[in-house]
Amino acid sequence: MSRGGSGGRQRVRTARGRTAASTRWLERQLNDPYVRRAKAEGYRSRAAYKLIELDERFGLLKGARRVVDLGIAPGGWSQVVRKASPRAAVVGIDLLPVDPIDGVVIHQLDFMDVSAPDLLMADLGGAPDLVLSDMAANTVGHPQTDHLRTMGLVEAGADFAISVLRPGGAFVAKVLAGGADSDLVALLKRHFAQVKHAKPPASRKDSSEWYVIAQGFKGRGEDQI
Repeated sequence: MSRGGSGGRQRVRTARGRTAASTRWLERQLNDPYVRRAKAEGYRSRAAYKLIELDERFGLLKGARRVVDLGIAPGGWSQVVRKASPRAAVVGIDLLPVDPIDGVVIHQLDFMDVSAPDLLMADLGGAPDLVLSDMAANTVGHPQTDHLRTMGLVEAGADFAISVLRPGGAFVAKVLAGGADSDLVALLKRHFAQVKHAKPPASRKDSSEWYVIAQGFKGRGEDQI
């Protein structure tokens, strides 16, 4: 690896056994200002700034007392929540192992497991103000299949949010290919006062990811806590 001068762009030499694609990825990481900022500020990934920027625009974390983080790995979003709302109860879940985060209960489990919702709610201790979903299915290289698999997770996250949120709460989820499907948007609009799409600056321009932000949960009727 060669380094430029102070503030210059770093270039990576192609090493034996490293593909050109992996070399381009490594070079992009080294020259990504969000990656450098995350390291400097102690966040586990550049994705932390996606939530920071969404919060700046939509005020998601102000006054949050209970938060669920679906697809928590590697933990950047929960770090942001804890920094913004130090007293908030935070529970996360992911198939991947996640190093401990102070004040966050973490389950290594598939969110689609039938036991997952009850485990999350038992640890949270009450209806959440905010359900975050950065879940995405493992890609198989077929765009249509990858999109359907990820949207299945998004829809499961939305169903969970609708079943547990307190009135006025919010749901944020990563979606692909320009936004949420029309059926999902219709579902969210029935249950939330406001539904919008956003692509925060920290989301790479060449990425297909967007975020759907549903705010002002209308409640579930007489059985609402």
